[in-house]
Amino acid sequence: MTPELKAFLLRAEELMARIEDALPGPLRAPDWNASTAFRYRKRASGHGVLEPVRHVAEILLSDIAVTDAQKERLVRNTEQFVQGRLANNVLLTGARGTGKSSLVKACLNAFAGQGLRLIEVDKTDLMDLPDLVECVSERPEKFIIFADDLSFDEGEVGYKALKSILDGSVSATGANVLIYATSNRRHLMPEYMSDNDSYRHTADGELHPGEVVEEKVSLSERFGLWLSFYPFNQDEYLAIVRQWLLHFEVSPQHIEQANAEALVWALERGSRSGRVAYQFARDYAGRAQATERPF
Repeated sequence: MTPELKAFLLRAEELMARIEDALPGPLRAPDWNASTAFRYRKRASGHGVLEPVRHVAEILLSDIAVTDAQKERLVRNTEQFVQGRLANNVLLTGARGTGKSSLVKACLNAFAGQGLRLIEVDKTDLMDLPDLVECVSERPEKFIIFADDLSFDEGEVGYKALKSILDGSVSATGANVLIYATSNRRHLMPEYMSDNDSYRHTADGELHPGEVVEEKVSLSERFGLWLSFYPFNQDEYLAIVRQWLLHFEVSPQHIEQANAEALVWALERGSRSGRVAYQFARDYAGRAQATERPF
């Protein structure tokens, strides 16, 4: 073999190695001991990567006030799951800032010691759900695949991928995987006045939805457990404010003094959501720390 040919073959091997690295390949498992939560990300090359979340939100179930009924049902379902009993995929829907995502994160913290793990997936990457399920299928842990603030527009590919993995697909989820999703839309799809045109009336007066409506509810009905969240009234909002102020170690005797400020804060924001209550509590506690006001 001539030196020229040898150099050519060496360069060809290097080129082939670079091409192979650029091509999408099987999803590689991360270091499962690096965290209790992971994010699935797609690289520009098309490679999917599971990245450990270095700083998992430390929210606890006791930090979440007012939504006791929803909390009880979600905790019960998650407990059944980690104990190896039958459990359902969960859809949490309703008003923004009412604690849907916080409840899921709090459940992770509550059951992480029993082997629960969470994988957060953007809706744009839902086409890769079968790869994720395959990647964790042999693991002893229990995995929640979490899609936060989920909604679809007409024709999005992730819609059909999620529908297939939830029900009826050959590559269904294993016994160690559940899907938890939050959304401000009850059926995950936009609803238009024109959808009513697809309803039909029978001769005996019955009303039946048409194909458009049936298609829009076909995804949400595949979740076995629905949890609905509603806007808070003033008393509920103040109860959430008090809960967060206690979390930030504001003394009880000063918490009542914060009510008037909390109401003004909500009025300025145009919302009495749990998110607004949390933001006020952070501001109130932070101002107190800056001025060294005794609590």
